[in-house]
Amino acid sequence: MDTALKAQTDQHESSKISDMDYHSLNAMLNLYDADGKIQFDKDREAARQYFLQHVNQNTVFFHNFEERMRYLLDNEYYERELVDQYSVKFIEQLTDEAYAMKFRFPTFLGAFKFFTSYALKTFDGKRYLERFEDRVVMVALGLAQGDENLARGYMREIVSGRFQPATPTFLNLGKAQRGELVSCFLLRVEDNMESIARGVNSSLQLSKRGGGVALSLSNLREAGAPIKKIENQSSGIIPVMKLLEDSFSYANQLGARQGAGAVYLSAHHPDIMQFLDTKRENADEKIRIKTLSLGVVVPDITFELAKKNEDMYLFSPYDVERVYGVPFGDLPITENYYEMVNDARIKKTKISARAFFQTVAELQFESGYPYIVFEDTVNRENPIKGRINMSNLCSEILQVNTPTTYNEDLSYNEIGKDISCNLGSMNIAAMMDGDTFAESVDLSIRALTAVSDMSHISSVRSIEDGNDKSHAIGLGQMNLHGYLAREHIHYGSEEGIDFTNIYFYTILFHALKASNALAIERKTTFDGFADSKYASGEFFDKYTDQVWEPETDRVKQLFADAGVSIPTSDDWKQLKATVMEHGIYNQNLQAVPPTGSISYINNSTSSIHPIASKVEIRKEGKLGRVYYPAPFMTNENLDYYTDAYEVGPEKIIDTYAAATQHVDQGLSLTLFFKDTATTRDINRAQIYAWRKGIKTIYYIRLRQLALEGTDMTECVSCML
Repeated sequence: MDTALKAQTDQHESSKISDMDYHSLNAMLNLYDADGKIQFDKDREAARQYFLQHVNQNTVFFHNFEERMRYLLDNEYYERELVDQYSVKFIEQLTDEAYAMKFRFPTFLGAFKFFTSYALKTFDGKRYLERFEDRVVMVALGLAQGDENLARGYMREIVSGRFQPATPTFLNLGKAQRGELVSCFLLRVEDNMESIARGVNSSLQLSKRGGGVALSLSNLREAGAPIKKIENQSSGIIPVMKLLEDSFSYANQLGARQGAGAVYLSAHHPDIMQFLDTKRENADEKIRIKTLSLGVVVPDITFELAKKNEDMYLFSPYDVERVYGVPFGDLPITENYYEMVNDARIKKTKISARAFFQTVAELQFESGYPYIVFEDTVNRENPIKGRINMSNLCSEILQVNTPTTYNEDLSYNEIGKDISCNLGSMNIAAMMDGDTFAESVDLSIRALTAVSDMSHISSVRSIEDGNDKSHAIGLGQMNLHGYLAREHIHYGSEEGIDFTNIYFYTILFHALKASNALAIERKTTFDGFADSKYASGEFFDKYTDQVWEPETDRVKQLFADAGVSIPTSDDWKQLKATVMEHGIYNQNLQAVPPTGSISYINNSTSSIHPIASKVEIRKEGKLGRVYYPAPFMTNENLDYYTDAYEVGPEKIIDTYAAATQHVDQGLSLTLFFKDTATTRDINRAQIYAWRKGIKTIYYIRLRQLALEGTDMTECVSCML
């Protein structure tokens, strides 16, 4: 083509594109070009046009920085107490530095998600008062609590994408009219009316504040158990579940969304089959649970009995607590199983162990539920004294809880320890691209510790006290598949698993080092450190007694090229010594959540699982369908973006198992199956996960082909 003609044609095409609205441009991701290529450039143009056609026109204009700050403070948009910790000059300087980093949203959905879900708006919701950099600056200032150096460090970590606070923190910090900085809580319920009532009330209070709540019901006596020695009086757990479901529906956060709740039950609770039946599609409306999520706590003995095709006994929590003096949920079932079977004082029933697992698989096939906690695996790997008997709404939080007791007037007798989730995630690709690996982990641990320090849920004292004593945090990771694909490594391959192992190994070292530094600076540790495996040094044995290094040349090269030093046995011995002497500040350090919105604004693949689709299709309110291309994907590297349904459960489990051994809490593991899968396939995956040392299973997803056409128009829906 003649050069002049080509230039004219290109100009014409460019003119046509600029005339298109951003939604139409984004939709072109769903259409191949004339050469059969995905039109990634159209999505980048959609992001640019979104600013030109929408954001710029709907942003409040200020003549200078001081005018903007004065307006936002005087009109109670920004929190004055936070801003007053710094000079206006410093805040302006920090803002200039943030803008100088020239952040750009690489995708339309990333920009759209930020402005619809995170940016500060006028009270009528019609105009924007913040850009991404402004939001980051306020979050950094809030986390730093007056420390200018920390504020600058946090700002750089977030703008660079290396660290991303979880949604409640990123959304709320710095705003005068804000919600809590955390939105995930775990509560245990004891076998008395006071605790049940307090559990319902706490769920209302936390849901009102935008929180999702998980509750353990394992301690509650079964249907037909005695009350005050009168037989057949207890109604069991189903009515409590109905109460909780109604509570979450009622506390609907000003009508914005339904409250979110989950309940966990031991597999050996006598009500377990009725518990599972509540999620059946044809369940009677009197027992059917529609919106509450279900989780089952499964010990090793259950698998062993199923392997032998034996019956499994279900034990009365009422009797177990009388005989053993501890609540049912705190008793190791596997360890005490045969003793309880032979104890005539404990009422028991039995069901087929294989029938139990078959029922679980059937329900996961129908609804995605229940979540599974592998109880003994979790507690073997738990470095803290006490027992873990539940998880949260996303199945990655695994912490010790303790009971709360009450006086007759419902006042507290002894406040126990419940759990709040102080979360944020690192971008694996950005971490491997930078030259600040250790510093980035240190700043991320400090940022999450600040979230814990600033969170005071006084309406639920067990949550507040638990948080104050434990300083527990959950540093997560995301963008594993995006990073591996960019580096031309297949997800679940030998190199992919090798990288996952060494990356999480290295993260753990620096996370512990950062928490140890905090303990030294603050001259205190988490409550209970002296009884932990950290204090005894036992935790460190697997790192000092063997050499951990990459098994493949490719992974060795990746770390070498990134300038990331892999900790040696001597490094671990030094860390062990200083931890045993000075302690660590945070009871728990890591948890890998199923990152959602923050993945889009961070241009990351979600968590550490493989992508569900090369081009994800989402429904976003009135806008309708929006398309999101997998991060770093080009028309040249498509082969490395095999979706999760094709990758299959075994490779996903292998990848998660490599990471799990270096994570003190859990990882939110979703398993993906093709539409040809059977309940037998799901059972096999459960057993494989248990054998590989996986701690929890979150959702089960089945591929459903709802639309005809190419892969680009495939509707991947979740059986949730």
